[in-house]
Amino acid sequence: MEKARPASLALSDTVRVTNPGGSSPFVLTCDHASNFLPAEFGTLGLAVEDLSRHIAWDPGALPVALRMAEALDATLVETRISRLVIDCNRPLDAPDLVPPVSETTAIPGNTGLSEKQRAARVALSWQPFHAAIEQIVDGRLARGQETRLVSVHSFTPVYKGRNRPWHIGIIH
Repeated sequence: MEKARPASLALSDTVRVTNPGGSSPFVLTCDHASNFLPAEFGTLGLAVEDLSRHIAWDPGALPVALRMAEALDATLVETRISRLVIDCNRPLDAPDLVPPVSETTAIPGNTGLSEKQRAARVALSWQPFHAAIEQIVDGRLARGQETRLVSVHSFTPVYKGRNRPWHIGIIH
C-alpha cells in the first residue's frame, strides 16, 4: 500500500500528470493507479489486507502505464486515490461510482452516503482527474496534435469467485 499522506489533500495530490508535453499521439490514463485512502476515510470499514486487493486498485497497472509513457513519449494521467473512495472509471450517474460492494466485498464506509458526501468525493478525485484529461486533450486538439486515449488497467485472475482465462484484454 502507498505511504500515508496528510488528511487534507490539495487537488494536485489526487491526480498526477506525467510528461504533459508528450509528442506521442497517445494519452494514457490509469484510473485505478492507487490504493491510497485519505485519513478522513479510515479504512472504509475494511480490514487492512483488503486494501491491497484488486477491489482497491489495479495492482501493476501504474508501473506498466509509466513504462508505456516513457517508451512512447506519451502523456499519462493517473488517479492517486483508491477506487473504493470513488471510481474515476465510472460516469457520475453510475450506481457503483462510490461502490457499496466491490466484487463480493461490502464497503461499509460507502453505505448510506448523503448527496453532500457523494459530491465531496466527486470534487476530491473524480472531477480533478477528468478535468486534467479534458485540459490535456483540448490543448492537443487545439494544436492539431493527433490524440488517442488509452486507459491502462489490470485484471484480477479471479473475479466474483470465477477464474478469468485472459492474460490480456483490449476493450473498446
